[in-house]
Amino acid sequence: MAKSSPAKKAWRSLTWLGVIIVGLIALNTAGVLTGSGSWTPKLALDLEGGTQIILAPKLESGQSVSSEQLNEAVKIIRQRIDSAGVSEAEINTQGGQNIVVSIPGVPDDETINRIESSAKLEFRPVLVAGAPSAASVGEDIVGEDGVTTPAPTPAVDPNLESTPTAVPTDGSDLNWITPALQAQYEAFDCSRIDTTNVAPAGEPLVTCEADGSIKYILGPVEVSGENVSDATNGQQTTQSGATTGEWVVNITFDGTGTKAFADVSTRLNALTGAQNQFAIVLDGNVISAPRTLAAITDGNAQISGDFDQDSSKALADQLKFGALPLSFAVQSQDTISATLGSSQLTGGLIAGLIGLVLVVLYSLIQYRLLGLVTVASLSVAAIITYLLITILSWREGYRLSLAGVAGLIVAIGITADSFIVYFERVRDELRDGRGLESSVEAGWKRALRTILASDAVNILAAGVLFIVAVGNVKGFALTLGLTTLVDVLVVMLFTHPMLQLLARTKFFSDGHRLSGLDPRALGATYRGRAKFRPSDDLPSAKLSSASREAAKRQTIAERKASELVGSTADRSTDGKDS
Repeated sequence: MAKSSPAKKAWRSLTWLGVIIVGLIALNTAGVLTGSGSWTPKLALDLEGGTQIILAPKLESGQSVSSEQLNEAVKIIRQRIDSAGVSEAEINTQGGQNIVVSIPGVPDDETINRIESSAKLEFRPVLVAGAPSAASVGEDIVGEDGVTTPAPTPAVDPNLESTPTAVPTDGSDLNWITPALQAQYEAFDCSRIDTTNVAPAGEPLVTCEADGSIKYILGPVEVSGENVSDATNGQQTTQSGATTGEWVVNITFDGTGTKAFADVSTRLNALTGAQNQFAIVLDGNVISAPRTLAAITDGNAQISGDFDQDSSKALADQLKFGALPLSFAVQSQDTISATLGSSQLTGGLIAGLIGLVLVVLYSLIQYRLLGLVTVASLSVAAIITYLLITILSWREGYRLSLAGVAGLIVAIGITADSFIVYFERVRDELRDGRGLESSVEAGWKRALRTILASDAVNILAAGVLFIVAVGNVKGFALTLGLTTLVDVLVVMLFTHPMLQLLARTKFFSDGHRLSGLDPRALGATYRGRAKFRPSDDLPSAKLSSASREAAKRQTIAERKASELVGSTADRSTDGKDS
């Protein structure tokens, strides 16, 4: 099979590059038309300002919060915010008591809930399940002044026995249900669950489904949310692999949780009725109470219910990042101004522009009109980077900080370095006597290895920074890694194809003195592929001593060959005459 010509390969690469750019523009346009996207990236806290939320821990009288609890809470809150796509947030402690969360822009209710929710997850066996009684669903009282007062909850007789008559043998033992607990169950109002005041782990709990449709008496906690090692959301699948369209949360337990869950599911599988159910309780509400059809011994469970994609992801993130060591309440929520502002952003952009101008000037001075390829490549890289940053901004919640702008400025040097490596390889091949088209292909093979090695180091450094760093440094790492990938894409799909096409033009292939690829200016010793003769129009003053010596030897050899041919011809003529 015949190989494609360099020109065809070049046009194919440029076509793919055009498809990528058009695809990015189409994706961003779709976001703008649907109202979720924008043509400009969102700015971070240091450039735009945002909202400051002060969280105060909920403590009983006489209790105090430790530094370890606060540090753990800061870590979990940061993970929750980052999982929601809100980048460049700042989370710190204040006075050894409160936590201060600064978020770019105005946070929505879901983000606020992620921050303050304790996400206390418990797995409790079901003892009793039933519909809420009419007595437990009171009607609110509207006073003469129009003020609505919640209906009073029926009081429970404090004289009722609250201690089991027999010691329960396990979490499913009905001996947990005392007269006092039964009365509490009958009087319980599902519309007024206090999620901050749930029963201790070792005691039974009266609660309801999150939607208030079912009321429960639950046994003590048998598996804690701390034993959840991972949680993801996705659509439920059947045994054949088909999706049902129902969004679920998949939970994976650690070693302790796997054993505990296996023991309790084995016990529940032998029971009937409500006792066959295992309630999953989140912040005092039952979010699911599935029946146990088999013992689950592999440590993998699934929460199903009235989920959509967003709510299932929010729950999975909360469970995955663990429960806060404390419950928090929003003490204050204020709007804060940008810590740096537009002047610093303008200064950063001016610095980037200065760097870009210097790179362009250097390219034009060093490479003549070949430097225009550098300018065009930088322009293409800038367009792709801007589109990617914009798309990440409205799809993934990325926000551009001043550190991110610094990463973009550093990228100018990285991108220009790739072009310089490539151009110098091509010029080296020209100095060795190759033609331009051959030099472009040979120089590309040598330059590509260097470019990939250099960019691989940059990507590795950016990846390490992104993983271990927080805050603004994370934004710098993201833009650095992103622009490095763009550099590889541009140099392969634009810069090299452009040189392949330019090498076929008369201006560059003839080595015009303004092309930047003039063999005479580069000090090439030989011209042409066939004879590798010294260039006739190359001034002797520009030849090195080695070049002149080589040319002299070549001339002497040709003269001797010419004399030898002439002598042989003379002898042949003499023989014929005799």
